[in-house]
Amino acid sequence: MSATIIVGVDGSEAGNRALSYAKRLATLIGSECELQLICVVEWSPYTFQTTEENALRKKQKHIETQNAQDRVINPALESLKDAGIKASGTVKFGKAATILNNIAVENNAEQIVVARSTEQGLSARVFGSVTASLVMSASVPVTVVS
Repeated sequence: MSATIIVGVDGSEAGNRALSYAKRLATLIGSECELQLICVVEWSPYTFQTTEENALRKKQKHIETQNAQDRVINPALESLKDAGIKASGTVKFGKAATILNNIAVENNAEQIVVARSTEQGLSARVFGSVTASLVMSASVPVTVVS
């Protein structure tokens, strides 16, 4: 029986802690475990743009994808490969909680591993964090690493 674990990564210290925890889980589960690393770039198609911004939007999205792939996904995949852990990774755009949950459902994942948000202040109280939103709406168990 195989086990898939979705890991939310973003290149931050908190994201690295989530990755370390998922790596430990994969080691405990064994060779049947695969980690799927997901880096979500918050990107809304509904923001108001000028004509110039619309012309550059596709190029900017490509640049953001490449930066996240090079800065976050590739180094993480390399470290997992060195440890003998099966892993894949991708960069997505949109609302992080929704995307992580959708990928988990599509891949029949056992769980999602994310780090606790350190965002504080008014925006966190008004809008909530990605982690809180994911915990409340996920279709699979969510492990929150502090």
